[in-house]
Amino acid sequence: MFGHDNRELFAVFVGGALGTLARAVLATVAAPHPDQWPWATFVVNIAGAFLLGYFTTRLLERLPLSSYRRPLLGTGLCGGLTTFSTMQVETLQMIEHHEYGLAAGYVAASVVAGFAAVYLATALVRRVRVRG
Repeated sequence: MFGHDNRELFAVFVGGALGTLARAVLATVAAPHPDQWPWATFVVNIAGAFLLGYFTTRLLERLPLSSYRRPLLGTGLCGGLTTFSTMQVETLQMIEHHEYGLAAGYVAASVVAGFAAVYLATALVRRVRVRG
């Protein structure tokens, strides 16, 4: 029905499994309480945003075209590593515990730091001169 490459799907699967495993380990080791900053989720989301900016820029602008690198690293690894849904649940728990300032700060810091991480990674890749 839809044309797809099973190797590309496998790349997404492998990257997603690795990213999800890394996030699950960190979340288990550093599970937050609703009245505390959820560092594990915050760190993986910002690191994932940085990695996504790096991989996307490097793969599209600096390396030869590949059918598998972007699905493996961008969609798979970064998609599995980052977790917007966990951020939403943690924010809702903060609100339910009347930690309104913490919840607002967490959402704002996550969005701003995420955009900053993507921007920084993209700028770093573009700053390196291409050898030719």
